[in-house]
This record gives sequence, C-alpha cells and structure tokens, in this order.
Amino acid sequence: MMQDQVKEIRDILSEVKYPGTSKNIVALDMVQNIRLEGDKVFFRLVFQKSNDPFISAVQKKSEALLKEKTPYQSVEIETVFMQDLERPLSLEKVKNIIAVSSGKGGVGKSTVAANLAVALAAMGHKVGLVDADIFGPSMPKMFGCEDAQPYMTEVDGHQYIVPVEQYGVKLLSIGFFVDPASATVWRGPMASNALKQMVEQGYWDELDYMLIDLPPGTSDIHLTLVQTVALSGAIVVSTPQQVALADAVKGINMFESPGIQVPVIGLVENMAWFTPAELPQNKYYIFGKEGAKKLAEEKGLRLLGQIPVVQSICDGGDSGKPVALNPDSITGAAFMELARQVEKAVEEQGETAKRVRITKK
Repeated sequence: MMQDQVKEIRDILSEVKYPGTSKNIVALDMVQNIRLEGDKVFFRLVFQKSNDPFISAVQKKSEALLKEKTPYQSVEIETVFMQDLERPLSLEKVKNIIAVSSGKGGVGKSTVAANLAVALAAMGHKVGLVDADIFGPSMPKMFGCEDAQPYMTEVDGHQYIVPVEQYGVKLLSIGFFVDPASATVWRGPMASNALKQMVEQGYWDELDYMLIDLPPGTSDIHLTLVQTVALSGAIVVSTPQQVALADAVKGINMFESPGIQVPVIGLVENMAWFTPAELPQNKYYIFGKEGAKKLAEEKGLRLLGQIPVVQSICDGGDSGKPVALNPDSITGAAFMELARQVEKAVEEQGETAKRVRITKK
C-alpha cells in the first residue's frame, strides 16, 4: 500500500518539467527520499548547483501539484545541492573559477582571456590563468614568457607545479612543456589529463579569480573541466558575425544543459567594430553590428563588454605585452570595463547563491 502511494507521488512529480528542457525532475533523478507520515508528504529535491535559477519555481510547482492531486495538504521539501566536486588541495584558496569559452575558433577568445586576466590583476585582484587550449596554446607568447620553465615544489608532502608569474598573473600553459614548433597531436584522454594536471597540481595558493582558457567548440576537455572543478561560471566570447553567433549558442546551451549546469556569466562581443587609432571616434562595423548584444538580449544574459578591433591588440599579443597593460588606450579601457563588469556579475551571482542556500521549505 505504501509503495503504491510513493509511486503515485513520483508519477505526479514526473509532471514537473525542469525549465528549459523536455525532461521531468523524476527522470533527472532530482526526486529522492519520498516519505509519507499521516497527512504529510516529505521528499528531497536535488539540484546540481546552489545558484540554480529554477530552485524556487520547481519547488512551487511540485508543492502545488501534490496539493492539487493528492489528499496530502502538508508538503515538506528538503532542497539539497550535489557537492560541487570536492576541490583539490591546490584549489582550496581559489574563490572563483571561470571558464572562458567560444563556440568556434578565430573569435579572439584567448586574447580576451589574457587581457581580462591582466585587467583583473590591475584592479588589485589575485589572478591565475590556465591555458587549457591544449591544441593551440598561445598564452606563453601573449605574456612574453615563452622561455619560462615552471618548476616543481613540495608543500606539506605534496608535489606542485609552480606557475609562471607575469604582469601580476599566475600562468600555466601546456605551451611551457611542449616544443612550440611541434604539432600537439593528442587523443582526447591525453588532453583531458593534461588539463587536470595543470589545474589540480598547480601551486595556485590564494586567488580571487582563476580563468581557464578553453579550446574552441565543445569537446571532452569541456566535460573534463566541469567534472574536475566546481566552476563559478562561464564567459562566452563571440564576434558579431552570424556564423560565430550560431556556434556561441551551442556553447551557451552546453553550459546550461541539465548534466552540466554551469551558469553563463555573460557574453563578450569581440571585434565589435574597427576603430582606426588616429580616428578613435570612428566605428566601422566590418563583422556586423551588435550581433552578440542581440544574442545576449534573446538569451537573457549579460553583455559583459564590446571589444573593438584596433591594431594595438595584435601588436600587443605578438610582442608579449597585452593591451590591457595600457588602460588609457581604446582597447585597454575596453578590457578594464570588461573586468569591472565581470567583477560585478560574479559578486551578484555570489549573493544569489547565498540566498538560495536556505534548504527547508
């Protein structure tokens, strides 16, 4: 008899769809520990992340359906959060881990990641940067430290890789460990293991922000990352072009999918327009106008920044001096504003997470 009643509760709760998907909360294994006591029903709702934006909606829908379709008028829901994978010892003092991603190559993702790291450091934050673009590591060149050699150190009986420090940023890249003239041909598991080793065995100490520059597209490395560390969020970089935006949507959908559930902090529109250095007031929309801005509005996401195309960005990357080192330049100012917007978005996201940590309803 009790089993039949529990099954009835599960069947009713299977009518509750997780917002944005076609799957219900029972199929997603979110419903656990159903108990019946007199006229009361108790059960547990399990969410992947404490900052899930749909916690309240799912709770209210579940309670309303049970009160409508069963004699139980007292419904008690315990909301719990799957442990964001235990952080390795090396990440215990890292406050925010942010993935920088793009749906396709060639949109300037690594340039954005490098300059965002430098800009955050210039604001006084402790910043680390992991060059996880395993197949095309470019950070050593962008930071002017191609000849640097990270070394091992022992702390409390554990071996760690000491990151290279440049411009106030702690940096680890696979580019430090391979011949830059050789093609890096690795199978998926090898690349994923390399990423895990840099993240987990880096001696990062205290960081306000760790940025992880991911390979373009969606791949095993992306899945490895979300399974290895608890990401605070993801930033998606795109140009205004429709072909780039179509791939950016795939990246957004990947992070927001039920199996991953990494909040997208916002979009960055790179190459938003071309501005000649001698005519800083002029804007030429050579790749289309405000495509990423419109996509952000459609998706209900924050547009974190629009970065113009100026010759100095290319020169800075090639010379090993990120343009964000000069905050008075056009692009330097754009990256400083991007850093401020990221800081603001992360702070607001943290406040939301604190509010939803109340687990009893």
